[in-house]
Amino acid sequence: MADGAPNRAAMLVLAYLWPLAVIPLFLAKDDAEVQWHAKHGIVLMAAELVLLLGLSAVVSLLTLVTFGIGCVALVGFVFLWAGILGLHVFAIVRALHGYRLFIPGVSDYASRF
Repeated sequence: MADGAPNRAAMLVLAYLWPLAVIPLFLAKDDAEVQWHAKHGIVLMAAELVLLLGLSAVVSLLTLVTFGIGCVALVGFVFLWAGILGLHVFAIVRALHGYRLFIPGVSDYASRF
């Protein structure tokens, strides 16, 4: 990990904590690596929100059509949230060790803005 600001590790952690990713985006403008991770955290948050909204619409429809299948599908949200949490922890660990986590179809957008 390159030498940076004394709060670089905190900024890398904040980069993957959903809306808190805007903090390193504005405070660590001189560190390109922290900037990339902050942008990646924001893009990841947007992708997860789209996924969650889409799945909640499907589960709502299933609940209206067949109550039993919709309730069982609702349990899948617990596993989805656990997966999202695991992904964020893995991304934080990779960032703290000086690596980037590339997620196909999502990570390319972090370099675009």
